[in-house]
Amino acid sequence: KPTRVEALKYYRKCVEHYDLELRLGETVTRVDGGDGSFRVHTRVTENNPAIKTRDGGAGAASDDPVVERQKGVEITPLLAHEKVYESRKLIVATGYYDLPNRLGVPGEDLPHVSHYYTEPHPFWRQDVVVIGGKNSAAEAALDLYRNGARVTLVHRRAELGSTIKYWVRPDIENRIKAGQITALFETRVVRIERDAVHVVGPPSGAPASNNDPVVERQKGVAITPLLAHEKVLPAVHVFALTGYHPDFDFLRQLGVKLDLKTNKPALDAQTLESNVGGLYLAGVVIGGNHTSEIFIENGRFHGKQIIAALTGTTLAVAQP
Repeated sequence: KPTRVEALKYYRKCVEHYDLELRLGETVTRVDGGDGSFRVHTRVTENNPAIKTRDGGAGAASDDPVVERQKGVEITPLLAHEKVYESRKLIVATGYYDLPNRLGVPGEDLPHVSHYYTEPHPFWRQDVVVIGGKNSAAEAALDLYRNGARVTLVHRRAELGSTIKYWVRPDIENRIKAGQITALFETRVVRIERDAVHVVGPPSGAPASNNDPVVERQKGVAITPLLAHEKVLPAVHVFALTGYHPDFDFLRQLGVKLDLKTNKPALDAQTLESNVGGLYLAGVVIGGNHTSEIFIENGRFHGKQIIAALTGTTLAVAQP
């Protein structure tokens, strides 16, 4: 599969080839108007190098009006660092990677806890805990192991996720069987400390009462007494790779109706137009809570579906 750098180069070449207009470093703050006359309000991030005053300097006053021009079309004057774009139609394809599924346990915000995998090299011969049981967690555990880390994989379910890639599954399963990666199934994290992760899992051996103290020993050193079935895992770093979710609040702000149980948005399955006229949805936002239902093999058709709806052409939607 392509590396991150190769993927970025590919995306950049696509933008250059098709001369696409991108506005990076801008956050959508609100959308008003409606079908045929949407207005998208954005704010430029402070560290965006595109922020400049009219004389080329930095630090424009907050009440300094800026008039944006796009390909010769003047748009609404607004405050510095704020912009407004007008459009007859809107497509929301915001993905889900910005919003991790949090564990909701004490210590989750400590500096050595991350919801995004980076690289293995700083953790050579170090204890690392990976939380999760799907693709991201499995691939991170393998990468860490192959680069010298001592890896413990913690997963709340009894087995690895069914959606793990077919070439990853035998690799991670074999590493677990060989004892090269420690895996704790049916185990949940209860708290994270600076150098340890507390977990609770199924009992091993004879059942113990919930108030039966257990003293864990690691390399001959006794650590804090725990409740029965609770373990303390040493960890210099924790990768909490428990998945991500779309920005449901943003969709609701746009007026999109979401299913109360699944958070799937109301839309036309053929055109991908939402219940808000003129507003279309593409990519993983369509899946609601079930983000694994949308992936590259089927999400890549969404653009064609929307263009067909906008142009009034007929499109036979291919199935993955």
